Amino acid sequence: MNQPAKPRFQHIKDHILDGIHRHLYVAGCKIPSELQLAQDFGVSRMTVNKALCELADEGVLLRFAGDGTYVAENKIAAPLLDMNNIQQEISARSHQHVAELVHLYALEADAETAQYLETEPGTALYYSLIVHREDGQAVQLEERFVQAQWAPGYLQQDFSAQTPNEFLLKNSQLTDAEHTIRAVMPATREQLLLEIGAQEPCLLVLRRSWSHKNLVSFAKLWHPGNRYSLHSRVPLGD
Repeated sequence: MNQPAKPRFQHIKDHILDGIHRHLYVAGCKIPSELQLAQDFGVSRMTVNKALCELADEGVLLRFAGDGTYVAENKIAAPLLDMNNIQQEISARSHQHVAELVHLYALEADAETAQYLETEPGTALYYSLIVHREDGQAVQLEERFVQAQWAPGYLQQDFSAQTPNEFLLKNSQLTDAEHTIRAVMPATREQLLLEIGAQEPCLLVLRRSWSHKNLVSFAKLWHPGNRYSLHSRVPLGD
């Protein structure tokens, strides 16, 4: 009995998967464009798009609007896996988390923010400012700048239901994060939103997050020093 003909898009999927298996396309490598693949296989771009979308849904490829399609890493970097967001931390303590959205809008990068995001002043960004509470007490003020091109849909999210970090992990496919921690005195805005006095120091975490080669987000996370602590446990060598 004759086998049914393989769909055209499946031929493209098999070609890409074979290329990955034979290390012609390695993790982080950009694959040929939709137009190039359509010409190579003699099919429409719609057929190519179906193949690439299925491979992206399966976690094999990463697609970036205006940039191209890349081979995904085998797994997210370990440091990011160990980094819980504030909602997870609070839930792990069997406490109630509430997020109060203060601001959510689009803006253009100023010189300072552009430097943190390694982009040009005037770049389109999304901005959010959120107070995170644990059992009613403010424990974190999250100020976040996101490069608009890497986070479509950011302004339409309900950040009382999921944190920006959770949204970006799922939708922008973050792979790496960098942290800088400082002890600072709160300015008037932080005092009011965190409900602390002018002489109460804060822990300020500066977090930059990447999706492979793309720097997606820069966040400032203020924590009242008398309500919050940061800790880490890592294995040591002999």
